[in-house]
Amino acid sequence: MNLPHHTNDATIDAAGGGLAAALPTPMSGTEAATYQRLRSHLTVLKLGASAEALTGVLDAARAEQLSLVAALERLLGIEVELAEARRLTGRLRFACLPASWTINEFDFTAQPGVDEKLIRELISLRFLDDAGNVLFVGPPGTGKTMLAVALARATVDAGHRVYFTTAADLATRCKRAAAEGRWATVMRFYCGPRLLVIDEFAYARSQPDPDANAALFEVINRRYLKSSTILTSHAGVASWGDRLADPMLAAALPDRLLHRGIVVAIDGPSFRMRAHQQRSDQLRRALARQGQP
Repeated sequence: MNLPHHTNDATIDAAGGGLAAALPTPMSGTEAATYQRLRSHLTVLKLGASAEALTGVLDAARAEQLSLVAALERLLGIEVELAEARRLTGRLRFACLPASWTINEFDFTAQPGVDEKLIRELISLRFLDDAGNVLFVGPPGTGKTMLAVALARATVDAGHRVYFTTAADLATRCKRAAAEGRWATVMRFYCGPRLLVIDEFAYARSQPDPDANAALFEVINRRYLKSSTILTSHAGVASWGDRLADPMLAAALPDRLLHRGIVVAIDGPSFRMRAHQQRSDQLRRALARQGQP
């Protein structure tokens, strides 16, 4: 492999400390010109990371006696890694996830109401291949949103577009778009991501908004059999009719969601109340120690 020379091993006299140093060796005029042209090509192609890493890769190629193909793969691998990191950052920014939770952070031992095997299967993301849906149902504080976000984060990491919203925010945005003549635009926005997460569905107990319900149904209907949706709700499917004040809508939504969907019912203690109890116990113990002579 004919690579430009950058270094040469030279040994300092033992009396001067017995150190070995790699001293730079000037390149020939032809090698220097070739090197500068290569850096220029990389810069023109906007491969800045490769241009910056070129010297190090060439030195490593000589030291490790890499083939031309191996050296080129290492150089471009640096650029690819940087590009993938930028894309991941962009997907995370678009996703608007409320936290960076992953499935490894979920404490299954503290929440026995969660089927760990089922969650591990969902984290494989195979449900995306069939445009399947996931419905997390359970009391407040049981980890529904955390699990939904963990699935969303895994989807982002796998290279897919994801968007997280609450049902209330989705309804508000759709109603505003309809009033401003942008209905088609907002529908394209919500139908675009490979995975849409809608949190806190059927949360309100009173005064349901027919326009908000219609907007939510339209989004679900347009995504049906095309892209996956995750819903979280502390209201069971059987009570949606009362929450939405629309029995027909309450029947149509589960029909589309569950045709290729999975219901994850969580019936366990509240993580928030558990954390509150732990803090209260710590405070009591601290106060008890202060009261001791």
